[in-house]
Amino acid sequence: MSQWSQVQQLEIKFLEQVDQFYDDNFPMEIRHLLAQWIESQDWEAASNNEAMATILLQNLLIQVDEQLDRVSQEKNLLLIHNLKRIRKLLQGKYHGNPMHIAVIISNCLREERRILAAASMPVQGPLEKSLQNSVVSERQRNVEHKVSAIKNSAQMTDQDVKYLEDLQEEFDFRYKTIQSLEQSDKNSALIKQEMLALQAMLNTLDYKRKEVLSKIGRVIHEIDMLMSNMLTEELLDWKRRQQIACIGGPLHGGLDQLQNCFTLLAESLFQVRRQLEKLDELLTRLTYDGDPIPVQRPQLLEKVNFLLYNLFRNSFVVERQPCMPTHPQRPMVLKTLIQFTVKLRLLIKLPELNYQIRVKATIDNNRRFVLCGTHVKAMNMDESANGSLSVEFRHLQPKEMKSSAGSKGNEGPHMVTEELHSISFETQVCLYGLTINLETSSLPVVMISNVSQLPNAWASIIWYNLSTNDPQNLSFFNNPPSATLSQLLEVLSWQFSSYVGRGLNSEQLNMLAEKLTGQVSYNDYQLSWAKFCKEHLPGKSFTFWVWLEAILDLIKKHILPLWIDGYVMGFVSKEKERILLKDKTPGTFLLRFSESNLGGITFTWVDQLENGDVTFHSVEPYNKGRLSALPFADILRDYKVIMADNVPENPLKYLYPDIPKDKAFGKHYSCQPNEVSKPSDGGGKGYVPSVFIPVSKILNDSTDPHSPSDLLPMSPSVYAVLREHLSPTVIETAVCCKLFHS
Repeated sequence: MSQWSQVQQLEIKFLEQVDQFYDDNFPMEIRHLLAQWIESQDWEAASNNEAMATILLQNLLIQVDEQLDRVSQEKNLLLIHNLKRIRKLLQGKYHGNPMHIAVIISNCLREERRILAAASMPVQGPLEKSLQNSVVSERQRNVEHKVSAIKNSAQMTDQDVKYLEDLQEEFDFRYKTIQSLEQSDKNSALIKQEMLALQAMLNTLDYKRKEVLSKIGRVIHEIDMLMSNMLTEELLDWKRRQQIACIGGPLHGGLDQLQNCFTLLAESLFQVRRQLEKLDELLTRLTYDGDPIPVQRPQLLEKVNFLLYNLFRNSFVVERQPCMPTHPQRPMVLKTLIQFTVKLRLLIKLPELNYQIRVKATIDNNRRFVLCGTHVKAMNMDESANGSLSVEFRHLQPKEMKSSAGSKGNEGPHMVTEELHSISFETQVCLYGLTINLETSSLPVVMISNVSQLPNAWASIIWYNLSTNDPQNLSFFNNPPSATLSQLLEVLSWQFSSYVGRGLNSEQLNMLAEKLTGQVSYNDYQLSWAKFCKEHLPGKSFTFWVWLEAILDLIKKHILPLWIDGYVMGFVSKEKERILLKDKTPGTFLLRFSESNLGGITFTWVDQLENGDVTFHSVEPYNKGRLSALPFADILRDYKVIMADNVPENPLKYLYPDIPKDKAFGKHYSCQPNEVSKPSDGGGKGYVPSVFIPVSKILNDSTDPHSPSDLLPMSPSVYAVLREHLSPTVIETAVCCKLFHS
């Protein structure tokens, strides 16, 4: 079943979440019509590879054209209209930046997987629940409402300033007219009456000046309060959501809304600044005793400038954290001399700033590393599909300085991956007479010199971003805090949903919890960093995290379709395995990950002896080396067991609890029985062709198969003998020669 088919079967509350992240950037119509094709492409790799993204965009447009041809034949007018509009939209938005649509589609697919994983959980995880707090949503709406009200107030004050200007011009004219009269004319009753009218007008001017200053003061106060409280909280919440998204959590949205708020506030402050400049202009033309402008204007202008400085400083954010294109799902782990990408945005989107702001990237000041490549670029509105004022560095490389390289040999493996660094960015904004220096930094990154350090480095990134919302605590691992186990388990499930397309259910998480704690109940359990990543599991030569990372790698490379279909129970102990199988039909089996072999998967089936006793058999775990030679689904289909001197037979009948094996795995078989190579097929090279057949031999005094010499080549003559004893509809698979010759 395709991922999109699974999404469509979700409950309405989950479908509403799906609806939120499909818009004109990636219309849901395209997701629906091209579901299988979209899911078969590697959008994650394309999101950091421009050439690949360009090809995928072209292929996407070709797919849309093919759908257009189809619906045109069906004369579906509405769908024809929508597809034409969507094709034009996609072509226009992404022609100059194809990687952006790759990022969008990759994020949408990942968010679908996360929602599917969440739907399979009995309750929402604590971290995700905190990110979807109703109080937060209410505050977002309040911020947008207040920003809109402030913008309206600033525009209304513009009208008051214009009225004040017109009133003062009239006063100037009438006053200068009287001043131009002869002295004798000034003593007339008419002129005295005019002087009284001028005095009344001056009183009105004074009142209006005070009123305008008061309104300006209120607008400034409203902006100050909004920035100090709700807007700051919104920005901090977005940064926290970004942290969680980086380690596999829910897709972090809301930056466009924040940009809208920041931009409107900046426009309002600049509008107020112009109003104060206009008042200064009016002051030079007319002042009087008790004039409020020279008293209040300097203070108000100072406050406006202060708010603008703070608004700009807070608006300079890292939109996409540093990430190597080769490992898009492991952000903030950087390998020396390997390029990484990072994207920054200025949330104040003003046309005057386009291509006017040059951003410089540097690494932290310990002088151990330097950045190579283009590290100074101008922000612009052309590279982003949504027109944001941003800059993306795509060719930066961290390089270790020679002076420090010599001392690295004294460091242990954990010290390398627990050392945190940050990528810093600085720029300067010059606008309307203001010069504002801006600085921001990435979340802490871990530098590695060898890809073998990647698993432990990623563990450090997970632990940091799970445990703290401090964006710059580079000494965090000097004394790493413990983590709440329930939150850690939620993050571990995200690793599976984001990396291999299916999260973990409560039973699987309970097994992991028991493995970490040795306890069945783990409410409020605090797990140490050492227990997670540094201390070996009891009786093993590896840590919990290394064991789990090896399983992720195994799934990704060798059993991904089986995992996504939900047919791999995976995380189940030997004890629980036997409890589950003991009352099942003989031949019922389940798949679980090895607890003693890194990156191994095994299967155990239940059998019944002649005396009625139940017995269990587990095959030696298959690792990536053996699975590279033969697909796991084919192994399950073709696996044979020789009991003493009996005819080889496949003991695997039903996948737990009672799913016929071929029904579960049939679509994943690589070929059909009659497609097995014949001896003449390979004659061109002078070799006798061979096939691979996994076989185990169970001795009378053994309950488990001996270690099978799987995947050894079988000659056609031996193969022919085996076929005499097997149904032609069953796929043959490798038999160790000694088993057949003994």
